[in-house]
Amino acid sequence: MARTIRWGILGTGGIARAFAQALRDTPDARLVAVGSRTLASARTFADEFAGGFAGDSGVAACPSYEVLVAMPEVDIVYVATPHPMHAQNALLALEAGKPVLCEKPFAMNLREAEAVVALAHRRGLFLMEAMWTRFMPALAEVRRIIDAGEIGEVALVQADFGFAATRDPAHRVNRRELGGGALLDLGIYPLSIAMALLGPVESVRAGASMGPTGVDLSTGFTMLHRGGTMSVSNCSLRARTPCELSISAELGSIRMESMFHMARAISVTSADGSTRRIATPFLGNGYVHEAMAAGDALRAGLLEHPLMTHAETLAGMRVLDEIRAQIGLRYDADDAAESVSRVRYR
Repeated sequence: MARTIRWGILGTGGIARAFAQALRDTPDARLVAVGSRTLASARTFADEFAGGFAGDSGVAACPSYEVLVAMPEVDIVYVATPHPMHAQNALLALEAGKPVLCEKPFAMNLREAEAVVALAHRRGLFLMEAMWTRFMPALAEVRRIIDAGEIGEVALVQADFGFAATRDPAHRVNRRELGGGALLDLGIYPLSIAMALLGPVESVRAGASMGPTGVDLSTGFTMLHRGGTMSVSNCSLRARTPCELSISAELGSIRMESMFHMARAISVTSADGSTRRIATPFLGNGYVHEAMAAGDALRAGLLEHPLMTHAETLAGMRVLDEIRAQIGLRYDADDAAESVSRVRYR
């Protein structure tokens, strides 16, 4: 494969624009095509992001997702469509022989996620959940400190993520049919980082405040991880929370500062009370790091990235399914299966 990774983006919403902007700051990457359900939307997006890439010959505006995934000029597809479309769009790209970076949540439930992963395995194609926080410098520094034994054996991770979202019932975050709610939009961040730091989940207990449109407005959940560690997380579309994450251990603690998923610094506090701050700047808008990781994996011929494996994606979906079962949050995708089994963690 050529050194420069040529990207195609499915979708023209806010997350697609953020990723397209990131590609401008990503070494050896170029946006070559965007696909939308309407040509007008694709053209507007393509015009906005034309230029700014090495060897740029413009961004092709595709009037459908099918047209984009069939383009030989596209090396990998970034799925940035609404939540309920992630699985079907990832399957579409994989069927066309394209590697996929799929925006979170990877799918609406475990059944969908398993189908996508299975197809990638059958076709021998790279596939990764776009959990961009897994690739940020702040998390890498946290891992380094823990692995060095500086704060001793980790026992607890605590995190919150909340903001005051619109109450408009027509907005995506409040619409059940569009995968709305705090858990899939926000809670997935502390859940993923807790699993990355503490490992597999053995049990989870959750509670939520449900809104009039049938989505969760605020959700809290406690996870027991293999080995006896615990994580406590909450997310909200009604409360502006500190958005911090802390890792507590026998010899000290680490705090990922406000907006922990894109922290520019972390602080390390020792048992004697002394604290030091470590800068953890990131490139561009933060999405650059996952784009670089996906590009490196493609060049290396990998089918998955070691920092966001298929097994971890599926494990996360199992936990999300269980949390949703406990709080009574169901989506249309759940009704496509005859039943949704209670999750077994072991």
